[in-house]
Amino acid sequence: MGTIKTALQAVNGHIRATEAACHRPAGSVRLLAVSKTFPAEAVQEAFEAGQRAFGENYVQEGVAKILALADLPIEWHFIGPLQSNKSRLVAEHFDWAHSIDRLKIAERLSAQRPANLSPLQVCIQVNVSGETSKSGCRLNDVPEIAHAIQQLPNIQLRGLMCIPEATNDDTALRRQFRALANCLTELNAHGFGLDTLSMGMSADMPIAIAEGATIVRIGTAIFGKRQPTEPN
Repeated sequence: MGTIKTALQAVNGHIRATEAACHRPAGSVRLLAVSKTFPAEAVQEAFEAGQRAFGENYVQEGVAKILALADLPIEWHFIGPLQSNKSRLVAEHFDWAHSIDRLKIAERLSAQRPANLSPLQVCIQVNVSGETSKSGCRLNDVPEIAHAIQQLPNIQLRGLMCIPEATNDDTALRRQFRALANCLTELNAHGFGLDTLSMGMSADMPIAIAEGATIVRIGTAIFGKRQPTEPN
């Protein structure tokens, strides 16, 4: 227990220090603990140490943990690639979905969200690096997709998400994060009222926070080295 608790304290301390260094208000950046490949017991340890929001990349693995920990008031975020045939499970079990990269997925989530649940909070995933291997829509397509999503019932558009290229080039990372932040600013200039920039992981978190991240997705620094798993 002590290991996860200590790691969480260190990560939260790093976030608060980076906020201060970037002249961001204290608490303006939320920590999303990425628990993919780790068991429900690890999530429970993190919960007992004060963490409330957890991110999962694989649908069935995530749902199994949600069911196992149903008695805990956890906020569950789906952050992995979402296929049409898995959308119902996300709509029925998760609180957030960060990886909406096309309107079809948003439409399915809207139609499949149970009426007794609050609206699913969603982000549009944007391919800011232009890599063909990356999920996400093009920056130029965001306004059209965002407008269409805002018309759908049972889901609420909150903002944008990105996964930048894997590089040690801080200038390139800063440029990609800034592109996402500028896109959000442009949407809000047209009346969207969005409040979420989901960007930044363990290696690039300080740059992401400097460029306006409101949610950072941290896994290894909290739970340790990931165990290999089969995507589902």
